[in-house]
Amino acid sequence: MSDPEIKLPPHEFGANSDAEATLDFAHAPVGAAAPDLGAIGLYRLIRKLGEGGMGQVWLAEQSAPVKREVALKIIKAGRYDDSARLRFNIERQTLAMMDHPAIAKVFNAGSTPEGQPYFVMEYVPGFPITGYCDRKHLPVQERLALFIKVCEGVQHAHQKAIMHRDLKPSNILVVEVDGKPMPRIIDFGIAKAIARQGEDEMLVTRAGGSVGTWGYMSPEQADPDVRDVDTRTDVYFLGVVLYELLTGVLPFDPRQWKSKPLHELLRQLYEEDPPRPSTRVHANTSGATRNTGIELDKLERQLRGDLDWITLKALERERERRYSSPSDLAADLNRYLDDEPITARPPSFGYRTSKFVRRNRLAVVFTAALVLLGIGFAVSLAMERNNARREADTSKRVSDFMAGMFKVSGPSVSRGNTVTAREILDKASAQIDTGLGQDPRVQARLMQTMGITYRGLGLYEQARTLLEHAVRIQTQTLGPDNPETLRSLAVLGGVVKAQGGFADSEKLLRRALAGQQRTLGPDHPETMDTVTFLTDTLEAEGHLAEAEGLLRRTITNQQRMLGPENPATLRSMRSLTGILLDQGHLAEAEKFGRETMALEQHALGSDHPGTLWSMNLLALTLQQEGRY
Repeated sequence: MSDPEIKLPPHEFGANSDAEATLDFAHAPVGAAAPDLGAIGLYRLIRKLGEGGMGQVWLAEQSAPVKREVALKIIKAGRYDDSARLRFNIERQTLAMMDHPAIAKVFNAGSTPEGQPYFVMEYVPGFPITGYCDRKHLPVQERLALFIKVCEGVQHAHQKAIMHRDLKPSNILVVEVDGKPMPRIIDFGIAKAIARQGEDEMLVTRAGGSVGTWGYMSPEQADPDVRDVDTRTDVYFLGVVLYELLTGVLPFDPRQWKSKPLHELLRQLYEEDPPRPSTRVHANTSGATRNTGIELDKLERQLRGDLDWITLKALERERERRYSSPSDLAADLNRYLDDEPITARPPSFGYRTSKFVRRNRLAVVFTAALVLLGIGFAVSLAMERNNARREADTSKRVSDFMAGMFKVSGPSVSRGNTVTAREILDKASAQIDTGLGQDPRVQARLMQTMGITYRGLGLYEQARTLLEHAVRIQTQTLGPDNPETLRSLAVLGGVVKAQGGFADSEKLLRRALAGQQRTLGPDHPETMDTVTFLTDTLEAEGHLAEAEGLLRRTITNQQRMLGPENPATLRSMRSLTGILLDQGHLAEAEKFGRETMALEQHALGSDHPGTLWSMNLLALTLQQEGRY
């Protein structure tokens, strides 16, 4: 059996911490139970940190050559026969061979006057990795970054031909260095050399059957009949720790194994797969969400997919199917964090494409949006028309136009220059009159889409030209009250307002709003959006009372139809806060602003532009109230 968990005192969280029980230290007084190190004279024992069947770990103070606190591990009196000495020496030599920031260091070694072997190692006043992450409420990304450092430490041990064979949270302590968490791997007490062992060493590491900790051991390490345990057993241990970091529970509950015979435990390890982490969080709902600070649905979505695949690959029953090394596991986690395709899941065109899009969002979002809008419009247009030949012809012309729009010159022409989304948009808008002149409905819809895109880029003159052209075409072909015509008209009104043409903007928006109220109804989302645009213009013109009345009615409708946390509802609430502030209704502006900001923080997040704008409005209100 391995030595027990080294139980540490609460460190950063204070002496009265309510940390889990495994963090409480045993107040063992220095007395008769303490080993006699008097002849050495370099170490003063302070308190016992942990104790197992063979050895003890003490917190001690080293006096020379430097004064510092250290952890001193020593074989118990009467327990240091040849086998114990050999095992203890193996651990001492194992630690001394390694030099890595994630592995606790060995400083010294020796024997007491009575012959008790001991060695002195770095004292790690930290918390087990799971306890640290939970107390800090670290999100998934930060847990993975810390875990990757653990993988790097274990990989270093493997490069030194050493397996740990008892990796678990209590043997992976976390300390803060310059305010940043750093793991320290401890307790190589049952470590095993990867190279072929001698007969004596084999007896030491395998005496009594399985070594390790149930719940974390791989099937081959738990099986006393398997002798060729290799480095992939440490990968399994790491998979269990990763599983626990993500879900708050172990893949298999060792408490259910207490009454079962060994063969039943081995059967479960060899034959059953653990639940996927994204599924298992439901079984530990309160713990997983409380510890990560993430809502259950969001946590489940974050774990589903890549993290499920990575964790279960590390926990494969057949070691040939696991990651071959801790560095491979760390590499896949880094790929996940970098939005690159991982090796754990079967590759597919759709999966690799989605990863490419996520890595290059700014470059491809615009392109993807236009392609999807073009395809969607082509499909909806085909459904509305009865003439199959005209449908095929229209779809082909839209497809040809979109293909030409995104066609990039060859290297001989472009000379390696990057083609930007703006250049693609300018090229398409210049060609739209000739490319789709035979089908004005398709032409107008694409003009509308491009006009909205130009508006989002702040290019209002280009947006206005396209939108005015779209309104003319749609009015002639679809009619003035068609929803498409009214949508283009409303967007045009917003663009004219952004250019400072408040009077013209008001006329356009009132015309659009009247048509939408007739055609779509006052509760339609597009109608309510137009009201919000109109109130922005009225506010700019100084018509604050009218703007306030329109907004209050619209907000009531939006909260009823869309919900209080819908982005459109929150945008209207922000506008009303600003209007109340402009009118000098400071108390009401503060109350409404705080309510809006609280809803936005919950629905959009604290760093969303809308949330930040509400925060700014609230600050301006407090400033005018003199509450600096």
